[in-house]
Amino acid sequence: MRYSLLLHYPEMTAEQLGPEALAEGMRAFDVYVKALDAAGVLVGAEVLRPVSATTTLTLAGGELVVQDGPFADTHEKLGGVVDIDVADLDAAIDWAQQAPPAAYGHVEIRPVATWVVDGDWTSYDHH
Repeated sequence: MRYSLLLHYPEMTAEQLGPEALAEGMRAFDVYVKALDAAGVLVGAEVLRPVSATTTLTLAGGELVVQDGPFADTHEKLGGVVDIDVADLDAAIDWAQQAPPAAYGHVEIRPVATWVVDGDWTSYDHH
């Protein structure tokens, strides 16, 4: 089963973190992703740019509305996404609790419904 681990945590600048905390955070993410890869469950991972770089759009009102910023303004921001392919939710929880942001933020585990392979949508129903 494919899961996306949505990493939510307080957004801090490199200056706010300081060089030692920034280096430790980068090391922790590197160790985590290499462990996922070594276990053969890593599909992909991205750390997102600051929320100030976000653009959100909607067509819900019948016309295109584009705004600067995220959909929900909260203390914690979506800071990264890790996609994994594991046997079940228990395995996803095991990997999610090892994600560095679990110690200072939240990790949302979301089952993946469909994804694109070579330009075509696919899902577990089509395997």
